[in-house]
Amino acid sequence: MNIDLTDTTSGQINAALVQARRAMGTPAVGMVLTLVIVTDEGSHYDALKAASEASKEHPSRILVVIRRPGRSPRDRATARLDAEVRVGGETGSGETVLLRLHGELASQAHSVVLPLLLPDAPVVVWWPADAPEQPSKDPLGVLAQRRITDAAETEDPVAAIGLRARTYAPGDTDLAWTRVTLWRSVLAAALDQKQARVERAMVEGEAYNPSTELLALWLADRLAVPVDRVISDGPGITAVRLVTDEGEICLYRGDGSLARLSVPDQPDRNVALHRRSTAELIAEELRRLDPDETYARAVRFGTDRLSGRGAGADSAAGGDAGETGSTGDGGAEAGEETGEGKGEGTRARKTAGAGKRSGRTAAR
Repeated sequence: MNIDLTDTTSGQINAALVQARRAMGTPAVGMVLTLVIVTDEGSHYDALKAASEASKEHPSRILVVIRRPGRSPRDRATARLDAEVRVGGETGSGETVLLRLHGELASQAHSVVLPLLLPDAPVVVWWPADAPEQPSKDPLGVLAQRRITDAAETEDPVAAIGLRARTYAPGDTDLAWTRVTLWRSVLAAALDQKQARVERAMVEGEAYNPSTELLALWLADRLAVPVDRVISDGPGITAVRLVTDEGEICLYRGDGSLARLSVPDQPDRNVALHRRSTAELIAEELRRLDPDETYARAVRFGTDRLSGRGAGADSAAGGDAGETGSTGDGGAEAGEETGEGKGEGTRARKTAGAGKRSGRTAAR
């Protein structure tokens, strides 16, 4: 059921939601959280589609904030709220409200969103692109328990990761980090099976891929060893190699779908390691609403060196030529999962060309 409202108010939108639920025969509210998506007119369709898929696992009230401040002085001086209420159909057991904020109201989105939040339910704010510099200080971010950004959708993803480190607050997370969950799980399981001391590590992936950078930082932090960052043709992350005193543990994914895990003295195994959709990533983030301390440690570890220079080298993955930078400068502190140690810092960086990258990275 769809209800279109023009030049409306938050109170009228709430009344429309109650009316729609009654018309659908479900007057009770069975949603577990409010998901606020802050986007623009051109990008809201893809973001809403991903959120709707995720809401099948986490029934939510989805509020899509679309700012339309206007171009002319006359348009910017007006203040109008248009809304579209959707209940049932593709929304499943959840609710969706598209909020188009015109003129001066575009800068006051929090005043529109606040009356529409589900009572006594967590709030998650997601910026698919163009996130604020400090999400926790943003008027909408202040309302949320979790704040989701995506460094891969910025002009300079690596610089965006550095910014997230400087402005981190409990509750912040980034989809670039969510994309490495499967990699971290497989690598942790491999190290559990092979009790060997890791002496050095190597992470291979596309240039300007923030997920590759975060995976390198996580390994440097947790293992307290130097980590080389090697550029490959992708897609996304292509390989992780852990050099141990008993041989090399290698997790190689060349096609973006199926990976091969090689462990010394064990037969090679194939591992499903596909590049997940945005809907799967959002669904994972909505499973936990407490602060992600592991992400906080990884993003803060050595990010001051992410803008450093790399030294030319040959990639070890499939014979591709690439650039490599190594972790190893300074006395940055690192910690094992069960204890504290001294890391050798992080120069997890590559230079595939001078200047900033134009366009966007499709990192998974």
